[in-house]
Amino acid sequence: MTYETLLCDVAGQIATVRLNRPKVLHALNSQTFDELEHVFTALAADPAVRVILLTGAGEKAFAAGADINELAATDVQTGAAKARRGQQVFRLIETCGKPVIACINGFALGGGCELALACTLRLATDTARLGQPEVKLGLVPGYGGTQRLPRLVGSGAALKMLLTGEIIDAAEALRIGLVNEIMPPERLIPRAREIAQTIIAMAPLAVAGCMEAVRRGSDLEIDAALAVEGEIFGRLCGTVDKVEGTAAFLEKRPPVWKGR
Repeated sequence: MTYETLLCDVAGQIATVRLNRPKVLHALNSQTFDELEHVFTALAADPAVRVILLTGAGEKAFAAGADINELAATDVQTGAAKARRGQQVFRLIETCGKPVIACINGFALGGGCELALACTLRLATDTARLGQPEVKLGLVPGYGGTQRLPRLVGSGAALKMLLTGEIIDAAEALRIGLVNEIMPPERLIPRAREIAQTIIAMAPLAVAGCMEAVRRGSDLEIDAALAVEGEIFGRLCGTVDKVEGTAAFLEKRPPVWKGR
C-alpha cells in the first residue's frame, strides 16, 4: 500500500504504520485522516495481520497534533465536521478488532496524544513528551481526548492535563497510566514486536474477545458488563480454537490456532 502521508509494511503477521510528514512533525491533516482510514480498514480485513504497530517516522515525533493551518481556517460548522471526522477515524482504529500498539517516539501532542489514546496499548521512549495543549489555542480536544483520557488515567489526572495544557514527560505518563511502558529509543520497536509476538501466540478470537469485552463493558454498570463478558465467553466456547486450546493444554502440547 502506497500513501503520501504514511508508510506501511507487513512482516511476520505484524503491520507497521508510520506517520510520515516529518517537516511538520507528522501533524494530522485531512489527507492523513483519509489515509489512516484506508490503511486501518485494509489491515483489519487482512487475515495475515494479527497486530498493528503505529508510530511516527524518524525520532522526533509520534504526531505533534492537528494541522494548525487547517484549524485556523475553521468556523462553527467546519470545526464540528473536523472533530467528527477525527473521531470517526480514531474510533475505527480503536474498534478494528486487532491490537494496535502506539509506539510513541517523541512528541504526542493534541491530536497526536488522542491518536495514541485510541490505540490498544501505548509504549513510549524515555524522551517522549505527551500533552493536550488545546486550551492554549482556545479549544478543547476534538478527537476524543476529553473522553478517553479520563477513562484511562482518571478524571483528576486528566483534568490537570486538559486545563493546564501541560506537556508531561514519559516518566509522568507512566506514573499516571497514560503509557504502559517506557524504554530507550532503540528498544521501542523491538519491545513492541516482542509484545506483538506474545499476542500472536494467543488464540486470535480470544484476543479479539478480550478487547471487545473491555470496550463494551467499560461504560456499563457492573451487572450489564458481566452479561457482556458472559456472552463473549459463551460465544468462544463454540469455536474450533476453544476445542484446540483445551485439548492442547490437556495433551501438554502447543496449540495450533485456526481463528475459527
